[in-house]
Amino acid sequence: MIFQPVLPLVLVVVLCAAVAGVAIWVLVRPPRVGGEPVTDPKALAAHRSLWAMRVVMVLACFAMLLRPGIPGGSTQTLATDTDIVLVVDTTASIVAEDWGDGTPRLDGVRADVRELVAEYPGARFALITADAAAELRMPLTTDATALIGSLDVLRPEVTSQSRGSSIGVPAALLSDTLAAAAASSPDRSRMVFTFGDGEQTTGSTPESFADSARYIDGGAVFGYGTAEGGPMRVTTGGLGEGGSEYIQYQGADALSVIDEQNLQTMADQLGVPYQHRTADTEPELPAAPSTTTNYAESGEVGNVTELYWVAALVVLALLGVELLRATTLIARLRGMAPSRRAARTGAPTEGGSA
Repeated sequence: MIFQPVLPLVLVVVLCAAVAGVAIWVLVRPPRVGGEPVTDPKALAAHRSLWAMRVVMVLACFAMLLRPGIPGGSTQTLATDTDIVLVVDTTASIVAEDWGDGTPRLDGVRADVRELVAEYPGARFALITADAAAELRMPLTTDATALIGSLDVLRPEVTSQSRGSSIGVPAALLSDTLAAAAASSPDRSRMVFTFGDGEQTTGSTPESFADSARYIDGGAVFGYGTAEGGPMRVTTGGLGEGGSEYIQYQGADALSVIDEQNLQTMADQLGVPYQHRTADTEPELPAAPSTTTNYAESGEVGNVTELYWVAALVVLALLGVELLRATTLIARLRGMAPSRRAARTGAPTEGGSA
């Protein structure tokens, strides 16, 4: 049995111990009504059963937060010596709806990143996003699950804050990230993949990516969008992909159009090929650098069978009991209300006589 706590272990223990302590104190303390201790055996049994259930609920929450698991079977894995930096356009145009059957381009980016992760198992990945400014969202890591998770929750810039942007915004940050990777791990290969539509919405000339070319051994520039263009929904920064309204321009839906010339220029500067991506084709991923094809030292890593869901089911079942009890009490109180009003006023209750 192994444990992978979702919070620092000390914090989990402190939080659960405090709640469990209160529940146990109420459990062992004799209940009182009107200041007098309850002596009815049935009432005492009901009280203790209720609070015993709540103690069990706290313990189940504690177990769930510990994330228990069982080391399972082994699967072959491929260890690589490659660092891969992904540069994703997060301007409003990345949600233009001309990918596949009118879905956002960002869906295509996510699908291609999954293909890329599968193609280069064991590589270290870094994620850079770019809109009005560039940001290193995730430094180099072998945790592909974290990368996919970051892409799944990625949202474009808020429409109301958009002031236009340059496709060259991430150039400096990309160069710095690659330089740092080369300095810390000079024996590792490096690849760069960019994802965007090439649309330049400022009047300036895009910054050059040529400074990054000396650090990389491969990669690709992926372009998304169509010449006809796609409408873009208003983004508000909420959890959804966008609002229900489309961005307007001169009384009509604004359209984002791919600029393949800019994308080809970016690819030439980086020294990698350019690909126009569509939903009905698979990405053509370049062969991994030679250092990634030596699997002689590849070992086996153990899978972990997660067991936190068992505790989660216990918590869910006990919450259901609490909800049923609360519903019963509310119904009982509502039924008693007419009788109390009748007793105060001397009026007959429903079905009775004066």
